[in-house]
Amino acid sequence: MKTAICSGSFDPITLGHLDIIRRAAACFDEIWVCVSPNAEKRNQMFSPERKLQMVRLAVEPLPNVKAELWPGLLADFAAAHGAQAIVRGVRGVSDFDGEYQMAQINRGLRPGLESLLLPASPEYQHFSSSMAREMIRYRQPLEKYLPPAIIPLVEELRKREEEHHGQ
Repeated sequence: MKTAICSGSFDPITLGHLDIIRRAAACFDEIWVCVSPNAEKRNQMFSPERKLQMVRLAVEPLPNVKAELWPGLLADFAAAHGAQAIVRGVRGVSDFDGEYQMAQINRGLRPGLESLLLPASPEYQHFSSSMAREMIRYRQPLEKYLPPAIIPLVEELRKREEEHHGQ
């Protein structure tokens, strides 16, 4: 069985992320989405558990895709799940440079672990989680950016934030 990992902080998962996961799922028998808490990233909007919940909702229609929270190294996650490859999306040259470095690190940690870089589909090339968070903060329509399954959860968060700040 050929297994691959799609990883990220998914704060939140976007249609761009989901496009990469779908494309990877068509190439491998099994895809594990590794949701990283990523404590180094600032301005996170969602808790690790909420990120995992949103990822699971978004990938639910894909029968060969599962998601898990993992606080450790991606190479260790790959080893724990018997993965042969890490699949990452790249939007441009700056993404490629960072992903190339990470591929070398992961291969050094686990020889034989390949990294496959998929170019972003043109309609998602400008997407990022930080852009999606701005759309959420500024109350913009989310249908163009987020998987439909997670929009109710995001709206729930918006509502709770309003109630909390309104007091």
